[in-house]
Amino acid sequence: MSNQPPKTSKGAVKMNNPSMEKHVIILGTLYIAYNIPLILAAMIVFTAVVGGGAISGDPEAIAITGLVGTVISGFLFLMAIPGIIGGAALLKRLPWARILVLILGCMNLLAIPIGTALGIYTIWFLVSDEAQEIFSYHKNNQ
Repeated sequence: MSNQPPKTSKGAVKMNNPSMEKHVIILGTLYIAYNIPLILAAMIVFTAVVGGGAISGDPEAIAITGLVGTVISGFLFLMAIPGIIGGAALLKRLPWARILVLILGCMNLLAIPIGTALGIYTIWFLVSDEAQEIFSYHKNNQ
């Protein structure tokens, strides 16, 4: 008899508690959905700030707003990318995704109220024995 847990038709691990497998899907989707608005905000800020400077026609204003718009939108973009990558990696059950999203979950605790709820849910799920089992199984079978 094999020591490996049984698999579903899609290759996912069948757990004694299948709802825990659903939490991986929910959490990955939440991280992608939570961070996509930051990407959209980055594009809007860049367009509005840089466009505002360009509309003025003043070379000094164009230079300043170009720099400010780029820095702010770049910061928003850099804040969103780890969450989107982490969420996608969770959906693929990549072992390193558990650690990345756990770190992001701890950081999200400071973003009251939605980030706090997401952070609590992240920590609750990813420190559970079932989550460790799901991701350690996939680590051993890559």
